[in-house]
Amino acid sequence: MSGHDEATASRTALRVCPLCEATCGLTLTIEGTKVTGARGDRDDVFSHGFICPKGASFAEVDSDPDRLTGPLVRKNGTLQEATWSEAFDLVAARMRPLIEEYGPHSVGVVLGNPNVHTMAGALYPPVLLSLLRTRSLFTASTVDQMPKHVSSGLLFGDPLAIPVPDLDRTDHLLLLGANPLDSNGSLCTAPDFPGKLKALRRRGGTLVVVDPRRTRTAKLADRHVPIRPGTDALLLAALARVLFEEKLTDPGVLAEQVEGLAEVREAVRDFTPEAVAAACDVPADEIRLLARGLAAAPTAAVYGRVGSSTVEFGTLTNWLVDVLNIITGNLDRPGGALFPLSATAPSPRSAGPGKGFALGRWKSRVGGHPEAKGELPLAALAEEIDTPGEGRVRALIAIAANPVLSAPDGLRLDRALSEHLDFMVSVDPYLNETSLHADVVLPPPPPSQSAHFDFAFNAFAVRNQARYSPPAVPLEDGRMDESEIHARLILAVSGMHGADPSAVDDLVIERALTKAVAEPHSPLHGGDPEHLAAALTGRGGPERRLDLMLRLGPYDLVLEDLLANPHGVDLGPLKPRLPQVLKTRSGKAELLPGPIAADLPRLRRALDERPAAGLVLVGRRHLRSNNSWLHNIPSLNGGSNRCTLQVHPDDAARLGLTDGGGARISAEGGELEVPVEVTDAVRAGVVSLPHGWGHDRAGARMAVAAATPGVNVNQLLDGSRLDPLSGTAVLNGFPVNVTPIS
Repeated sequence: MSGHDEATASRTALRVCPLCEATCGLTLTIEGTKVTGARGDRDDVFSHGFICPKGASFAEVDSDPDRLTGPLVRKNGTLQEATWSEAFDLVAARMRPLIEEYGPHSVGVVLGNPNVHTMAGALYPPVLLSLLRTRSLFTASTVDQMPKHVSSGLLFGDPLAIPVPDLDRTDHLLLLGANPLDSNGSLCTAPDFPGKLKALRRRGGTLVVVDPRRTRTAKLADRHVPIRPGTDALLLAALARVLFEEKLTDPGVLAEQVEGLAEVREAVRDFTPEAVAAACDVPADEIRLLARGLAAAPTAAVYGRVGSSTVEFGTLTNWLVDVLNIITGNLDRPGGALFPLSATAPSPRSAGPGKGFALGRWKSRVGGHPEAKGELPLAALAEEIDTPGEGRVRALIAIAANPVLSAPDGLRLDRALSEHLDFMVSVDPYLNETSLHADVVLPPPPPSQSAHFDFAFNAFAVRNQARYSPPAVPLEDGRMDESEIHARLILAVSGMHGADPSAVDDLVIERALTKAVAEPHSPLHGGDPEHLAAALTGRGGPERRLDLMLRLGPYDLVLEDLLANPHGVDLGPLKPRLPQVLKTRSGKAELLPGPIAADLPRLRRALDERPAAGLVLVGRRHLRSNNSWLHNIPSLNGGSNRCTLQVHPDDAARLGLTDGGGARISAEGGELEVPVEVTDAVRAGVVSLPHGWGHDRAGARMAVAAATPGVNVNQLLDGSRLDPLSGTAVLNGFPVNVTPIS
């Protein structure tokens, strides 16, 4: 075959989709070195051919002309193309003196959620943080999922011990703050979540959806409860109260593995259905029916997601989700909620007491916000940069993050990045609303040119499995592999600039093996680290590290097993794992931890607070959207994926709003002008505006997104509304004023 024929030959390659948490298997069509199409991989052991519009757009995502092809460096005030050597030389020259003069905490690190969608994003930022030793860490978790991590940490001793609903076997599913028909799962990795819900109903099961909007998921449900936003914790506390009152609790075998059951019963005593009904706008009789249905089901699971985390009582809500699963005997039980066991999880230790989980080990400099899981609230990033004083964040490393759009009060953060930073590095494929402020932009290659393994999402999967995707096409000339970008950044920041990037992987492997051979429960216990390191296979550091993690894992797998099974290795349904999962100091699930008990009076006070007479706002997710950068993909920008303010017809009539007309919406953080969409899909008293929009900043290079910029809903907030335990921004259920624009 001639060189011309090779360049234009058509072939297929397998790839796990990196565009949402469902992790569906794709079959890519490739012409030469360009991806031209994507369809579902019918032989994938996990997704079985399911695909959504985001996965189908993989080729467009991969070849987006606005993706940066090489590094940018700020010269004379403007970002200009540069060589990779110039970029990393500048990082080393500017970052190390700042660290040496002001200390490691003067460097802030911001991690966006795309980090958990890439192999490099999972492997290298933890190494960067361990060497940098900064406490100024901010991630997307505090505008998303941190309440679940905190509640799991307090209950089970491990913030990553998150049970997921056993969707394929449950008889009864209670969903709160989730719309999986549009967004699949979150902290519940499940390809074709919609199909699993339909299968639940076909086998005679019950689906109950609690949501202030009549979403596509709510329309599918047997029962839709249009709750007043932000009151999920009150509803769940009332469900627990009914179960205790009517003697419907039955922990079963869990009784020997939990402590604090009597204390929880006393803690929810005040939350009767009658007491919470007005606040939730859910009749007391309906609350009792919900509780009885949960108790009567042969198996059941309660599952809450983003809508139940980004609210005033986010941690309490997530705690109560697991309390209900426990007191009904459905935690750690087939058909209930189970703990996944991923192929790269450390080999399970013996059951027994652990170190437990601590909150508030340090606090933020300006607002005094306590850390959670080593992180400070993303909402506090701007004040940590623009407030003078010792300990100010002077340099920033943003990796796959766009906090100008995703954090509250993006205008303040926009100014802080522009006016108050000494130096900024951004690892991002786009020049977006945040990276446009960087002094150095390091763009990773398109996803087809990167290897892929889901370290994070497999830990939340509804079925244990392992799939690895080598790069589908070769790395283009002039680009740098994403793992090498991260490794060179680590070397530049940590004082090892100029070393071979493989040194980073070698360091990690050496440390991991030294620890593993000394641990009695490790499968490599007693081995020789040098001999074990030499036995690792893989084309480069990332594959060798994956091979090591598989060897240290619970399934007796190695990298070659995944390469020999390109559609994946099925590791079977979830199984009970208690008490092995527990890492609390008591060795049991601690049902009423101190921080939870201390926060309950705040929830009790909500019983006496009259609901606001005005409107409250909730966000929403679209099937064709996930992160802000997907608004730059033509096939995903349009249809239902529009930045409109959804308003109930009764509220529209009362306020003089018309469908397609304009409205001015305001809150403590600012005001926005937005087109109105009158619909009864949202309950009266509530308006809905999607997140991730606001692509109107000069300097960004995202042409498709800029053509329909929309508005940034987070600009309505000033960052003061936070769940106190987790530091998570209250993005749902806050009061707004809405007036028509003539």
